Amino acid sequence: MINFKCYEVIWSVDENRLKRVRFSVFIEEQGVAQEEEWDEEDINSRHFLAVDDADRPIGTARLTPNGQIGRMAVVKELRGNGIGKTLLKLAINGAKNAGFTAVFLHAQEHAVDFYKQEQFVEEGKLFMEAGISHRLMTKQLL
Repeated sequence: MINFKCYEVIWSVDENRLKRVRFSVFIEEQGVAQEEEWDEEDINSRHFLAVDDADRPIGTARLTPNGQIGRMAVVKELRGNGIGKTLLKLAINGAKNAGFTAVFLHAQEHAVDFYKQEQFVEEGKLFMEAGISHRLMTKQLL
């Protein structure tokens, strides 16, 4: 296991660190086009960052103003250490504290079971987003 910390950050302060993780995971590893990865939601969203003991960024998540959790990313070599689960729980708690009664996300098909572990429910059919198969998933926050 690796030691890590996860906490909420401000886009205008930690943009470069957040972008470093997302660039590595989404653009380099998964082949997402840069124009699809960077959007206007970043400025208005809440962001969560995971760092290792050396304060290097290793994971991200964001919560948009409409209750969508997204941009969940953990650097490839550190997956399976609980980083993603911790980031997801932070985003869910952020949504609860903001008064949301439900959240939703677009889960990459291979990650559906990961989100099911946190009581997300599949909705609708598979769809393509950024050239990757996704499924809409929701979670009630009652």
